[in-house]
Amino acid sequence: MNERKINKSEEEWRKLLTPEQYEVLRKKGTEPAFSGLYENEHAPGVYTCAACGAPLFSSSTKYDSGCGWPAFFAALGGDRVNFHEDDSRGMHRIEVSCAKCGSHLGHIFDDGPEEHGGKRFCINSVALQLEKMEHPPGEKTEKETKEAS
Repeated sequence: MNERKINKSEEEWRKLLTPEQYEVLRKKGTEPAFSGLYENEHAPGVYTCAACGAPLFSSSTKYDSGCGWPAFFAALGGDRVNFHEDDSRGMHRIEVSCAKCGSHLGHIFDDGPEEHGGKRFCINSVALQLEKMEHPPGEKTEKETKEAS
């Protein structure tokens, strides 16, 4: 990702984000399962970081995992997310954060769809903004689908 990194003070983030966003994105919290705006969202588009607007996930990689949070089997290319060891709360997990601003997004697990690499990005809805678009990255258009047949 060739975008410039964002560095803000915690006070600046606190003014920019809602209290719930601040708790999740900056304090590494987790929203309650099945409570988020995007858990059952099916509109086509690109999910961006709620803190900085960086494009992170395509709706074409979103699927219903039943976990209670939006799940994706892949992030957009170009190193848009970073991964960190997370041993908090008595568990060993891999944290996913925004590469542009460092905000906490959620975690990645190895129980995703095998046909798509077996990864499940379990992401807090409050960490995302959906930019709706007719043909998000990774989704074949009707013309491309017909040509492939």
